[in-house]
Amino acid sequence: MPLSLLASTFVNNLLPILSLSGAGFVLGKILALDSRTIGRAVFYIFAPALVFNLLLKNDIAVDEALAVAAFAVAMILIMGALALALGRSMALERPALIAVLIATMFGNTGNYGLPLAAFAFGEQGLRYGGLYFVATSILFHTVGVLIASLGHASFKDAALGMFKVPTVYGVALALLVNGLDLEIPAALSRTIDLAAGGSIPLMIVLLGVELSRAQWSRENLKGAGLSVSLRLLAAPAIALFLTSLFGMQGAAWQASMTQASMPAAVNNMILASEYKLDSSLVTAIVFFGTLLSPLTLTPLLVLVGR
Repeated sequence: MPLSLLASTFVNNLLPILSLSGAGFVLGKILALDSRTIGRAVFYIFAPALVFNLLLKNDIAVDEALAVAAFAVAMILIMGALALALGRSMALERPALIAVLIATMFGNTGNYGLPLAAFAFGEQGLRYGGLYFVATSILFHTVGVLIASLGHASFKDAALGMFKVPTVYGVALALLVNGLDLEIPAALSRTIDLAAGGSIPLMIVLLGVELSRAQWSRENLKGAGLSVSLRLLAAPAIALFLTSLFGMQGAAWQASMTQASMPAAVNNMILASEYKLDSSLVTAIVFFGTLLSPLTLTPLLVLVGR
């Protein structure tokens, strides 16, 4: 694999995302930004608008859509099973185990994966990457919230907590609008477009701001090493095997491989904060995973782009 090809792939696809995130990191160091408030704005406004918009405008054949969604679900469940088994074998305590579990299950398919799929594979890559993101978002805001809640709540309270997540209603509303072939008023449509259009850059900046607050202890390194290794090394290999089983080809294969290989999502940090998990451990996983991701994503983009 020529070094020049790796360098151009990194510069054209990864560097713009990392540069904007770096700007957020610098702002977080210089200014007293309230990342929790920004995170809540993303959680309650921008993420639901983005998911709604992608579902509403994603004109993909039903069989391809189901294949991408099923692949996303399979990846998340397999990664969760691996993290749970290995975390228990390492005798991680319950809060740390749950933190490793959600960070390993849910990759950064939004504020990192979507622009990367768009840069690397164009409009088709964004469409299929968006579908993967929607499937991940649904599971993150249901199964992820349930798992996170179980760290400090009963199963009943955790299950009820899923219905307080706006993205779930954004998905349901988009399916309703599509199913009934309803026309959205221009003013509302433009409002949603504005929010959806601003969500990705805001999430990228938020990633940098959150990373600027990163604090962890030496005790975090064991769990962080496990999660980062699974996301950056094991996930691409598992994804390669699963995509062949699902018969995925073309842009659907390229985008799905890319999305499945993302480091842990910044939303995991928000979830850890909201549900009082081991936030420093999740932060370490996101920080080191994001920092090391170009080393695995750059050759992956070259391979799947051929």
